Amino acid sequence: MKFVLSTSFSTVSHLTAIAPVADECGWEAMSFSDHVVHPRTISTPYPYTEDGNRRWQAFTDWPDPWVTIGALAALTRRLRFTNNVFVLAMRNPYIAAKAISTAAVISNNRVTPALGVGWSSDEFELMGQDFSNRGRRTDEMIEIMRLLWSGEWVEYQGQYYQFDAMEMNPAPTQPIPLWVGGISKPAMRRTARLADGWVSDLQTSAEIIESVAYIAELRREYGREHLPFEVMATPSDAFDIDAYRRLEEAGITHILTMPWPFYHGDTEDPELKIDGVKRYAEDIIHKMS
Repeated sequence: MKFVLSTSFSTVSHLTAIAPVADECGWEAMSFSDHVVHPRTISTPYPYTEDGNRRWQAFTDWPDPWVTIGALAALTRRLRFTNNVFVLAMRNPYIAAKAISTAAVISNNRVTPALGVGWSSDEFELMGQDFSNRGRRTDEMIEIMRLLWSGEWVEYQGQYYQFDAMEMNPAPTQPIPLWVGGISKPAMRRTARLADGWVSDLQTSAEIIESVAYIAELRREYGREHLPFEVMATPSDAFDIDAYRRLEEAGITHILTMPWPFYHGDTEDPELKIDGVKRYAEDIIHKMS
């Protein structure tokens, strides 16, 4: 079992202090969420709360994930970087491919993009992207990015994107693994068909295990059950080694968590955050390994 440090809602200035500590303490990765803007009012309800309200307040920091990853990669040696999640279809596929590939090169292949289709039609409209076909476009964008990351001459003719022969460099020296996030049936089908891993939302252990079993069944249908596959989960009811072991036995490979609330509550003190990173590593990560 590997552990990923969630940076959601974190003050950006704290991250450069936290990342080297996580690197030294044995955390596997840091993860970054993704919003470009925070509209005062939203026309699409937030799908992961009962009342449709967002989990965060206005004026929360939402740094660009790839700029942040590039900066933190320069401060760390082994720590990987991922997302929960990066809304690919809000972007142009070529710009996204360039940003991710550059981060992979700078970090010496320490990035695992985790992609979602998003929920905020308001942000899609502001970014000039079609919200209604975001899932189908995401499928094509994944195919395009993998082609471009080869660093060779490639071309593509899809329903939404077409281009003649071109190349994109610098190219990563290793394949970039791609995870897909989401708890809907379409998200799980996309995961099974195209991805190297799956990212859950905040769910119970039973829900996570059920989802993993469903994805495994789909992967067999697609003939992809022999390929390596990882799962990053955020269990709402698992907080100790025994509970994590049960998830590990069910195929969960990574736990995404924010450590400092376990010791200091919802603190904005960077020193207390660092203390939480260290103590969680001692109490859980080292014992799990």
